[in-house]
Amino acid sequence: MNIISSPALKKNMEKKFIIAWFFGLIFYFLEYVIRSSPAVMIAELGKTFSVNPLGVSAILGTYYYTYSSTSLIAGIALDRYGAKAPVAIGTSILALGCILFALPVVIAGDTGRLLQGAGSAFAFTGCVYLASHGFAAKYIATAIGITQCVGMLGGSAGQFLVGPFIHRGLSVSSFWIGLGITCGIIAMLLYFTTPGEDKSSERQSGVMNIIEPYRIVFRNLQSYLSGLLSGLLFAPTTIFAMTWGVAFFQRDRSNSYEDAVLTCSMVPLGWVIGCPLLGWISDRIGRRKPVLTGGIFIMLASFAQLVFLPGLASPLISMFLFGIASGAAMIPYTIIKEANPDKVKGSATGAINFLTFSITALLGPVFASRYGKNLQTATDHAQHFRQAGGFLLLITAAALIVSLVIKETGPRQKKAN
Repeated sequence: MNIISSPALKKNMEKKFIIAWFFGLIFYFLEYVIRSSPAVMIAELGKTFSVNPLGVSAILGTYYYTYSSTSLIAGIALDRYGAKAPVAIGTSILALGCILFALPVVIAGDTGRLLQGAGSAFAFTGCVYLASHGFAAKYIATAIGITQCVGMLGGSAGQFLVGPFIHRGLSVSSFWIGLGITCGIIAMLLYFTTPGEDKSSERQSGVMNIIEPYRIVFRNLQSYLSGLLSGLLFAPTTIFAMTWGVAFFQRDRSNSYEDAVLTCSMVPLGWVIGCPLLGWISDRIGRRKPVLTGGIFIMLASFAQLVFLPGLASPLISMFLFGIASGAAMIPYTIIKEANPDKVKGSATGAINFLTFSITALLGPVFASRYGKNLQTATDHAQHFRQAGGFLLLITAAALIVSLVIKETGPRQKKAN
């Protein structure tokens, strides 16, 4: 009887994990909406919190402090407690962060954004965990690819769809409260649909056993290079397209609000194509570095054209190509897993998230203080745009240098060895 029922029970459990993964996709979609939508409401947030654009940037940047650090905690929590409680708690923290962010007080804005970052850290890692327990091994890569695409769609929707609502008079407080309520509903659905797991054996292990995976990962130079590379590639898209881009196109390029929003939304829309496409090409040829460096070259070329030769192509095309090429930022996530033992692959994902968004947290304030604070007062807006763009191009060029140093980890290289 047990022999017959065991496969049926396993199949039923897998179905439950797939259902939970579906709600996890909504969590991940909302997380990206929350991450990207402030770019279309810089002026409105400034009025809400009674600060200038630089002050708004400082509030928004706190997201990445907690996102990076909590990524390490998320991986451990999933391994020790399963997905049921951690993912639901992460979504609830995100919901609370949205509600607090709606309050017209700076400390509430800071606290809300910190909570948003902490809760968001459970989105992608949670989805990967749920997918790995719900799908057969041959479908895992596809499920993760779908997860990434849904997140990128959220990033695009956070600008392309939210922008018109804000421009037509939707208050930022109503928007954030609505998001908070939606996240709260998803948190409940995740808790009640995610299967519970017996993780008592994992929780009996000592503190040293808990941190041992991270000790392995952080003793590996390739881990640091992967995180540095991914961080340098994510920084221009995060700092510019998802934070300052709309304001820069409006002020420095005299674009209308609608055109600026549409232009910046092309980057996350490009990710929808670029992330799975570049990953597929890399798997197809069995190498990581050629696709990585090729993507970076296209990033440099398309953004340099946008900054220095804007008449050659529409900003929509330039930013869309930049978004597709920046899908290369996901390849270091594969490299760090291949460069570390199988037993620490989950911790490797947490580690690269920590390193990647720590770099964003460091570079974001630098960009804001050097170029963001002068946005309203610049006398030569064309030169101001070129200087800001040059700074972002230097970051991307630094990523190109790291891509030449990092070791190849693709399956074809392993066969050659």
